[in-house]
Amino acid sequence: MMRVRMLILYTAVTIAALAPSSALAQAYPSKPVRIIVPFAAGGPADVFARVLGQRLQEALGQSFVVEDRPGAGSLVGTEAVAKAVPDGYTLLMMSNTHAINESLIPDKPYQLMRDFSPIAPVNYSDLVLVVHPSVAVNSLKELIALARANPRSLNYASSGPGTPYHMAGELFKAMADLDIVHVPYKGSSGARTDLLGGQVQMMFDAISTMAPNVRAGKLKALGTTGKVRSAVLPEVPTVSEAGVPGYDAVIWLGLMAPAGTPRPIIERLNAEVRRIVASPEIKDSWAKQGVETMSMSVDAFTQFLRDDITKWAGVVKRSGAKVD
Repeated sequence: MMRVRMLILYTAVTIAALAPSSALAQAYPSKPVRIIVPFAAGGPADVFARVLGQRLQEALGQSFVVEDRPGAGSLVGTEAVAKAVPDGYTLLMMSNTHAINESLIPDKPYQLMRDFSPIAPVNYSDLVLVVHPSVAVNSLKELIALARANPRSLNYASSGPGTPYHMAGELFKAMADLDIVHVPYKGSSGARTDLLGGQVQMMFDAISTMAPNVRAGKLKALGTTGKVRSAVLPEVPTVSEAGVPGYDAVIWLGLMAPAGTPRPIIERLNAEVRRIVASPEIKDSWAKQGVETMSMSVDAFTQFLRDDITKWAGVVKRSGAKVD
């Protein structure tokens, strides 16, 4: 009889302990939520944050407002989120730029795994190396030969120091043993505009963004950066098969919150994001753009982030990349 009473008491205490957490998750959100995008408008992070925000709004019944706050290679917007109240009403749309910056910019005003709580990954996509038509090459091997014959005569644009576009270029430089010049911009839109205008000669950029320009003949695609060819540009070889064996670089996006955000809110957002990216409509729509959805638990995403930070620390060390 005593054991039965103890079991009943234990069950009651457990339910009571869990009730506040459950209630907190169910009550959230009770007001509009901001998703800060620390990159320029029009780029992948901005575009997919808006899709995600709209779906979260439909699911949770509150506005999810996307706010672009670019600058300093993502540091401006990211620091703003780090300093925000950890209540689930300010979120960060982040990318592997943030994993890269952990080693590339060690003295920044925050530390990713200390000052943020991971929520969920969103998607990933390959990049494509494109050159302006004025560059007299038609293959990656020809580009490599031209760069080696004329050190520092070729330049490549990026959306800023530490971005996947920048580090894809640094990895390419290191693995192909080239001396090409990095030209950083404050956002991807400015970099693309100057590339299309011929002010810079080449760039690693998202396939989803650059494919239309390639098809229109405005730029030449020399290689995609994944392990296999992209379904969006199947005629374009990977950088690995075209002349730099083993090359692999992608851009991925995810969602984080300020450290200290209640776990029930983190878990609810994780569940909603995973439900959204699992929908056939989203998967099919994004696949047509060369974008693959990602789905992980909070703990799995946390480990994924730690692993990616370690990976890019190795690339930064190997390439000697620095922020000027």
